[in-house]
Amino acid sequence: MLTNNVHILYFSFKQITNINIIVHLTISISMKTQQTDILIIGGGATGTGIARDLALRGVNSILVEKHDINAGASGGNHGLLHSGARYVAKDIESARACKKEADILKRMAPHCIEDTGGLFVAVEGDDEKFIADFPQFCQKSGIPCQEMSIDDARAQEPVLSKHLIAAYQVEDASIDPFRLSLENISQAQDLGSTYLQHTSVKEFVVESNSIKTIIALNHITGEEIKIEASQIINAAGAWAGEVAALAGCHINMLYSKGTLLITQDRLSTKVINRLRPAGDADILVPGGTVSILGTTSIRIDQLDDIRPTVQEVDSIIQEGALMVPMLEDVRYTRAFSGVRPLVGSDSGSGDRSVSREFSLIDHTKDKIDNFITITGGKLTTYRQMAEKTADMVCLRLGINEACSTHLVPLPAAHACQWTEPGGGPKTWLKEHAPDDQLLCECEMIPQSAIDEIANDIKKQHEVPDLISIGLRSRVGKGTCQGSFCSPRIVGYLYDRELIDGNKGIISQKEFLKERWKGQRAIYWGDQLAQSELSEAIHCGLFSLDLQNPETT
Repeated sequence: MLTNNVHILYFSFKQITNINIIVHLTISISMKTQQTDILIIGGGATGTGIARDLALRGVNSILVEKHDINAGASGGNHGLLHSGARYVAKDIESARACKKEADILKRMAPHCIEDTGGLFVAVEGDDEKFIADFPQFCQKSGIPCQEMSIDDARAQEPVLSKHLIAAYQVEDASIDPFRLSLENISQAQDLGSTYLQHTSVKEFVVESNSIKTIIALNHITGEEIKIEASQIINAAGAWAGEVAALAGCHINMLYSKGTLLITQDRLSTKVINRLRPAGDADILVPGGTVSILGTTSIRIDQLDDIRPTVQEVDSIIQEGALMVPMLEDVRYTRAFSGVRPLVGSDSGSGDRSVSREFSLIDHTKDKIDNFITITGGKLTTYRQMAEKTADMVCLRLGINEACSTHLVPLPAAHACQWTEPGGGPKTWLKEHAPDDQLLCECEMIPQSAIDEIANDIKKQHEVPDLISIGLRSRVGKGTCQGSFCSPRIVGYLYDRELIDGNKGIISQKEFLKERWKGQRAIYWGDQLAQSELSEAIHCGLFSLDLQNPETT
């Protein structure tokens, strides 16, 4: 329900003088008010999963996200659908949960998943006791694990080191986190839910142990929105502690930064894991036409300006090359960093020792009876996290409808198909019209895809700029990293009158700034020359560095 009441008082001076003037004096202006059963804060996999879960139960919700889909950990991971084998040695419950949820997702969302299979391999010098115990750890956790000969492992994956001493086959897979979240929120919206992007919570108005009103701010328009909700779900990931603090609640959040590298080409058919206790650079995940190498685990104290460093990149490559030697010589297109939201104690032990199980926090203990937080966990278990959260709020609302996300397949939304690496060639080469010009040649994204994505964004009453399109596609993620495609697409948006004024310049500068954050740590050799070409295009030709969006 939406209201926008403006109370205006009219004074007529005709009764007083001969001057026929009406003065409009605004006494008070009330901000927009939206009412909903449930407000969800956070647009990652968990938040969008909750919105879909509730929508399938017939429950109305509004989801607010201060940036856009997968702006946090859901967009900063390696896209691994865990078999559970990663956790069998120290976190059996997480291992079992991963196994169960991976099986469900393979059935319910197969179009988001490439069922690659996985290998755990050890090289000379790795802990032989851990290697010997691994099959028993897997058996105890119910994780399928099959020993392979070294020759068979290297026949399947020729990139593996010649110094292999053990190999086991597991049921790992890769998953597209962007398509997953986009399709979750797409179905939720189709069923009546509302998604407000670029909108953050500024204030909770608390009365009688309950959040009565939520004041939110749209960062694009500057407009404040008042939301009245029966229940509030904090699914803000690493920012969950900050959101909880607005209600006077404390969560002991730990922030673990992880950095990953993207190779230009796909290096393996299967996920390759290092067979040792969890450490840095111990996993290579293939996804479409690329592979992702990582990750690190570094404790950080704040969430501002998270980016990869040269030192991290060097360390990841050096360590990863012990498992896959060619990692020392391949071309990397980008590095990126994400933050794991962990809940634990400040014991001083490493972040890898903190359980990867999720935390569902009932804030009645903090004397707020309509507020809960869901954080921690993994991408693989997002559906279970959403189910448990939805169960709790439905119980509070007296709703008996059961969860069905383990039974109802996730619909494939056509506008969400452009996030897969290599997905553009498969689609465009089969279906394109003769005049459907490519705008992003690296990833083969045509005009028709930009039109489709832009129209989907417009349905949410948002402006389809380069940044929002980039989140919903592979635009700018290929070899040129936006050097050629970004001006083409901005020009196309202007031609289609989808943007006007200085919006294109603003979005292009922000888009290239984000690309640069992931490139500066991996530039050497020919890639350094490419950066000079990119600068020549954007600064020398278009003078983008001299454009001031405030005055353009």
